[in-house]
Order: sequence, then structure tokens, then C-alpha cells
Amino acid sequence: MAARWYLDAGYEILDRNWRVRSGELDLVLLRDGEIVFCEVKSRRSERFGAAAEAVDRRKQLRIRSLAAQWLKANARRGRVRFDVATVTGVEVEVIEGAF
Repeated sequence: MAARWYLDAGYEILDRNWRVRSGELDLVLLRDGEIVFCEVKSRRSERFGAAAEAVDRRKQLRIRSLAAQWLKANARRGRVRFDVATVTGVEVEVIEGAF
């Protein structure tokens, strides 16, 4: 659902579930020369807290490290942004520039 949101907004998907030994990037996207690394979190409801709360400082550092590895592996340069997309039930919310 998060990938569909980005496609509808004019993004190109460069990678989904990109994995290396140290972790995984959920979505890597491109629009207007900007590479976006998106962490996707889903919950059935917000009864036990918002999905975005799961992307704590430690997780952010891991995503940044993985992004650097992806950029190197794919010989890419340019502006980067880190988003968090939450899927709660059927609702998608994207926090652009989350960290």
C-alpha cells in the first residue's frame, strides 16, 4: 500500500526489500533527482501506539547506514531523504523527511 502511494505521487521505485547482512531497506524511490529511503511500518490499529513510534533513534541510524551501503552498491549520488510510511488498517500516512 505504501509503494502504491508513492507510485500515485509520481515516484519511481528503485528497490523493494533490499537486503544485506546488516539489515533491509523497505523502499528506495526516486523523484525529481531525489532518492528517498522509506521505512514502512504497519499496524492493525493504533491501540498500542502509532506505527511511526517504532522508528526510534537506533532504527534511524541503521537505516542511514543501509542507505549509504545502497548508494555505494548502486553507484548513486544526489539528494537523499528519509521517510516513514505507516499503514494502519487501510490508511496510509507518509511522513516525508521524517529524520
